[in-house]
Amino acid sequence: MNEQTKKKDRPNCFTCRFFFITHEAAHPYGCRAMGFKSKKIPVLVVFESSGLECQLHEKK
Repeated sequence: MNEQTKKKDRPNCFTCRFFFITHEAAHPYGCRAMGFKSKKIPVLVVFESSGLECQLHEKK
């Protein structure tokens, strides 16, 4: 499986009930399910740190 196919299969944070936008310039995105804020979209942080796709994604 190539990188483009992997990106298409990745969950979309903007459709997840746990995703939120903060008002902090340094950490504009957050995930309530995992309890963190970051500069990157949470699904990317999860993948980069664990090598796994997000397992907690739930549609709104």
